[in-house]
Amino acid sequence: MKSSILAHLIAWAAVVAGLQAQSPVDHLPPQIRQLTTWGERPDFRHDGQRILFLSKVFGDVYEYEIATGRITPCTDHFRHYGFTRALYLSNGDILLSGPVATFDRMDKDARQKARSSCYLSVLDKSFNKPPVPLEVHCDEGPAVSRNQLRIAWTHGLQDRISIGDIVYSDGVPRLVNTKEVLSVASFPENERPQRWIETQNFVPPDDAKLTVTAYEINGTANSEAFVLDLATGQLSNMSKSPDHYEEVEGIFPDGRHTLVERAEHRGNHWPLIDAYRLALDGSGNAERLTFFTDFQGYKGGEPVVSQDGRFLCFTLGKSGMEAGQGFGLFLYDLTAAK
Repeated sequence: MKSSILAHLIAWAAVVAGLQAQSPVDHLPPQIRQLTTWGERPDFRHDGQRILFLSKVFGDVYEYEIATGRITPCTDHFRHYGFTRALYLSNGDILLSGPVATFDRMDKDARQKARSSCYLSVLDKSFNKPPVPLEVHCDEGPAVSRNQLRIAWTHGLQDRISIGDIVYSDGVPRLVNTKEVLSVASFPENERPQRWIETQNFVPPDDAKLTVTAYEINGTANSEAFVLDLATGQLSNMSKSPDHYEEVEGIFPDGRHTLVERAEHRGNHWPLIDAYRLALDGSGNAERLTFFTDFQGYKGGEPVVSQDGRFLCFTLGKSGMEAGQGFGLFLYDLTAAK
């Protein structure tokens, strides 16, 4: 009997090892389908019919039509130095973030400096005009309201977050009512990030709160998801998971849950992650949605939610790549998953 059990265990271990050597693309569950074999940083248009995405880090911006699979270039009609983010504003225009000067794309340090030295601009939804600069520095991703022309962005040494409103004068956008709302020093000492914070989303439906990631809490590999009350300045830890890396991503339209990239860190500051749904009630409850890390060297990240809450879009990632680098878009049907 013991030898039979041992034989079964050895056989099962061989199966698991065989799966780990494969790609998750070859084993997609029925609720997930692959849209592209390239691209990263997706964002749903408000009608849920199209997805904005980047071709690569410092690449061009494209729009994917879900019904037809048609891909439309959005930024190939003007000179630029590539983009790190592209997000739909509530009026359909596009908020871009990217460097404003040339740099050595083959040099790792130069690429990192360019990522930290991006500036925001607004691209007209017609995709036939050059973008209008907003003249504000943005380090990593900005946040965009679903309901109004309000944005938030991380700046400085990725240690401060500000908000502001976009207004149009004769069709030209500009940023007004800017206000710093958070800094690393704002966090309580027992939950203070060592260096970096990053904003992600206004919490619908009233935009009175902001989701924020705090990295490397007290110098450890622990990163946590927070919610900032914009009226009171109160910070609330939503993940409460000292043994895990958690980075806030797209938010559900009811404001009750957010998506996070999550993994047990085991001392690794930047582990391979999968997408989870995290409750915003303070319970710390998290539900795993993707299982790409079950395959050695892969991850499923950058998840965002459609406005109707029915679909997710996320990207395939690989170990050893530049932060945020994606290898294709995937559509996740939450209704089918239920």
